[in-house]
Amino acid sequence: MELLTIGAFAKASRLSPKALRLYDELGLLTPVRVDPVTAYRFYAPDQLDQARLVAWLRRLGMPLARIQHVCALETGPAAQEIRAFWAQVEADTTARRDLAAFLIDHLSRKDSAMSPAPKPLGIRYAALSDTGLVRESNQDTAYAGSRLLAVADGFGKGGARASAAAVNAFKHLQTDGVPAGNLLNVLEDAIEQAKQAVHDAGTGASREEAGTTLTAMLWTGSQLALVHIGDSRVYLLRDGELFQITHDHTKVQSMVDEGRLSPEEATSHPQRSLLIRALGQGADTTADMRLHNAQQEDRYLLCSDGLSTVVPIEELRRVLSEIREPEQAVRELITLANGFGSPDNVSCVVADVLELHD
Repeated sequence: MELLTIGAFAKASRLSPKALRLYDELGLLTPVRVDPVTAYRFYAPDQLDQARLVAWLRRLGMPLARIQHVCALETGPAAQEIRAFWAQVEADTTARRDLAAFLIDHLSRKDSAMSPAPKPLGIRYAALSDTGLVRESNQDTAYAGSRLLAVADGFGKGGARASAAAVNAFKHLQTDGVPAGNLLNVLEDAIEQAKQAVHDAGTGASREEAGTTLTAMLWTGSQLALVHIGDSRVYLLRDGELFQITHDHTKVQSMVDEGRLSPEEATSHPQRSLLIRALGQGADTTADMRLHNAQQEDRYLLCSDGLSTVVPIEELRRVLSEIREPEQAVRELITLANGFGSPDNVSCVVADVLELHD
């Protein structure tokens, strides 16, 4: 078998000689022979497929350590690994797109003199939390006020303290005004305060066993600023259609995103409650943030997974569509969850967007 010089191999594989030398040092693409005198590298033609795969994966932006892992796999698992990597890239891109949209929307306020003054809007709201039929205690926290809506689902020995601490860290937004142009900074500060509060909620050995999800919305007068981490959810009922506007931060949801599970399989997966993002317990604490434009007659539901994983989506839509008063709606939703067995704590907030009258 005639070997290829590093120059010929670089040309055939579309990798530079410099890159080939680096990949040799890393053990990613080792030449068949190295001249003992000149240290010149020689490659076999059958190494071209792996070299081209490395080149393509680098074009995807895959880190070298992960490329090395992919190249060591059989074709089927390698394809799965590439699919998982790209799903994560898309998720990261979506998060950056949401942040970009947040900034653009926040900074691109129309001059009030250039357009008619919008109708003043406000929210009507109710919150309720229930222990459920199985748990001995309630580790959820639900809160609703004229500016702040929040649901947190605690876990671990200090879960109840953690969920309360996370929501309490946001409660000052209920009374404090948000300076114009400073909304993003205010939310980031509140998230940092929530992280610290959850950390402080544990004591001694239990500190590592206190964690919580947090899903909160801050009313700005025409928009709702969303902060979300974990698997509590926000749904929007608009024109009779119900939409989930948060993305679960769970291991199972990531497997669905990567194509490893179908949505139907995810509902009964034994790890469906395993979080990959949360406040506390050393988890990834990165929160999703976005601005959501509100319309008159919108209805929002914030809930812990004790409701969303038990009550079918059509039943959620029915209750939210048919029951007018938020107080009655939250009571009916918890009654429904208990009717389905309530294996977990159940918390929900219902908020309606309506026109304010003098």
